[in-house]
Amino acid sequence: MSPQVRLANEIAVQFRHQPPDAAAAAIAAHIRTFWEPRMRAELMRWVEIEPESLDPLAREAARLLRG
Repeated sequence: MSPQVRLANEIAVQFRHQPPDAAAAAIAAHIRTFWEPRMRAELMRWVEIEPESLDPLAREAARLLRG
């Protein structure tokens, strides 16, 4: 598992108390704001090759980041 997947999953835990749509949007906003482009690209690569490694909220956030 990549460090980006681990981080995305840890962020997802912090937003689990919110409704899923709001949580995914907040996770995506956090990643967009604080992660550099290389980190985001690495996360997207893992979403493609091993999506089950991501928490469902982190996976939905990645989908939102893709647009």
